[in-house]
Amino acid sequence: MRVVRSLLLLCSAALPLEAQVAPPPDVDDHVQAVMDAFEVPGVSLAIVKDGEVVLARGYGVRRMGESDAVDEYTQFGIASNTKAFTATALGLLVEEGKLEWDAPVVRYLPWFQMHDPWVTRELTVRDLLVHRSGLGLGAGDLLWWPASDYTREEIARRIRFIEPATSFRSAYAYDNVLYTVAGEVIEEVTGQTWEEFVEQRILGPVGMAHSSVRHSASAEGGNVAAPHARVEGAVRPVEPFTSDNVNPAGGINSGAADMAKWMIVQLDSGRLADDSRLFRPYTTWQLWAPVTPIPFGPPPPELAPLQRNFLAYGLGFFVSDFRGEKLVAHTGGLPGFVSRVALVPGLRLGVAVLTNMESGGAFNSIAWHVLDHYLAAPDFDWLQAYVTRQAWIDSVLAARDAQAGAQRDAESRPSLPLARYAGTYSDAWYGDVAVTHEDGKLVMRFTRTPSLVGELEHWQYDTFVARWYDRELRADAYVTFQLGPGGNIEQVKMRAFSAATDFSFDFQDLLLRPKRGR
Repeated sequence: MRVVRSLLLLCSAALPLEAQVAPPPDVDDHVQAVMDAFEVPGVSLAIVKDGEVVLARGYGVRRMGESDAVDEYTQFGIASNTKAFTATALGLLVEEGKLEWDAPVVRYLPWFQMHDPWVTRELTVRDLLVHRSGLGLGAGDLLWWPASDYTREEIARRIRFIEPATSFRSAYAYDNVLYTVAGEVIEEVTGQTWEEFVEQRILGPVGMAHSSVRHSASAEGGNVAAPHARVEGAVRPVEPFTSDNVNPAGGINSGAADMAKWMIVQLDSGRLADDSRLFRPYTTWQLWAPVTPIPFGPPPPELAPLQRNFLAYGLGFFVSDFRGEKLVAHTGGLPGFVSRVALVPGLRLGVAVLTNMESGGAFNSIAWHVLDHYLAAPDFDWLQAYVTRQAWIDSVLAARDAQAGAQRDAESRPSLPLARYAGTYSDAWYGDVAVTHEDGKLVMRFTRTPSLVGELEHWQYDTFVARWYDRELRADAYVTFQLGPGGNIEQVKMRAFSAATDFSFDFQDLLLRPKRGR
């Protein structure tokens, strides 16, 4: 690594100052090519270097088929890039002596419980942020995704019913629900909601006047991008996610101009534009220090420059390396919005790419291209690499789905008359799911999630497929009824129908049992 760093320094020293600070000369053409390749209607791009805004620019349109252009203030849902704001908010409270990173959560929320009483006692404020609690990937996300009517506190209280996937602090598994708990901690110790605190204590001082702190703001009009996704083969606008019950995990909407200000503050250890401080350098060290190791392997051949030496999660940030430099980064994803923020502290360099179309290949192609420019890296065609990678992913997913179809016994029949499958089933952490018999068909309804309603189409034996009426969900699911010796239904299990389904549809964690002794 030292050799690579030395070579980069030599290359950098040979460049005039203007070349080191200026954006890539082909940046506009590159962004447009990426948008064309991945059918992205709009992009918001921010680049900062050495405490200055190099570029804050919008590309394309807010909504496909319309002419309103994306500018530097157009708001995009930054989704999980919000987690860094929540971690920073906790850091401010630690600096003020109102919290301790390694104090148990129950000191501040006495009612909070995990499934294991010992974990409840030991889980710290730091543990809320670093994905090592023992919960499985995306565990509990169905409490809020798709939008549910559970409140933030109800979500936090229901975590105690979710069984762990691993032992405490033994493995990395990304979650969202514990960031919701972090929001509850902030409210408990400050008397302000997470939204009030982040807006007043972070967005205001940083100068992010064109940002908002609520998912619901994405549907309020104004200079806001419309979300887009590929639905049943075609890219089109989709409904924005507007539930505010998990804002601490992903609720901020922002654009290039404001994200540039945020990155400058992060890269300058909390220093604000007026030379005062949002937070002290010690908090930066806390946020960026690796806490939870993440297993990794070699990158696919077409993405060879992504070879890394380490990967971990800090407090609201992933921490790894890119071409020999420390990389502090995160991505975000919501229906119709995906994004990446990438900071290279050693170069005082930051890049934020926000898009209104679900394509990781798009934001990565842009981000790595920009970083390569400042690292004086060898020429590499990131766009072509990600186009190739996406084609491979699409083929693998199609093959898996085809294999599932080929293994189906389409001649099989359900064990029971359809009306016998109807009833109310309950899961310990989610709650009730109703199955009704309507006009000769079975219909499933998640009682706390209005959009999770759909017809149960028979697949084979006692397995059906829930075909949700809202096709924008892209999350059909197998529903398997398990019968007892007497032919009664003892339990129901679910799992995603397609390997392409977002991990936040954690159907596989449900264990539905009939209610009222059915």
